Amino acid sequence: MQPEPLPQEVQQVQTEAGLVKALGASFAAAVVPGLGHAVLRKWDRALVFFLSISVMFALGLRLRGRLFGPDFTDLFTTLKFVADAGSGLPYWLSWVRGLGTGQAAAYTYDFGNVFIYVAGLLNMLVVVDAFDIAMGRKP
Repeated sequence: MQPEPLPQEVQQVQTEAGLVKALGASFAAAVVPGLGHAVLRKWDRALVFFLSISVMFALGLRLRGRLFGPDFTDLFTTLKFVADAGSGLPYWLSWVRGLGTGQAAAYTYDFGNVFIYVAGLLNMLVVVDAFDIAMGRKP
């Protein structure tokens, strides 16, 4: 015996509630790495994402990487800013405090930049992952 399908109105309310939950988790993940997964009670993933992204970002700053500010004059500068800002709150706090000025003469400058870019891009993937989990597409 198969269960009766839910009325259309109930399905629509459930879909809207799931979308609100997914958007909230995505916003939380975009602001603080791993927070979206913590909101969804995926504690192990939240801790791994928070630690890995934070350590990569901090290591990039320590290796004399540069934080690119919101400069939209050229495509590559815009892409560098988007990759950096993808880290969320760590980027904005560091940028406001004047950290990440970068030293192009340092041997580690390019490595530092790459660590910062990867931290931001990885956090963007974590945002998508939190959205998918909240929508029920992924366990």
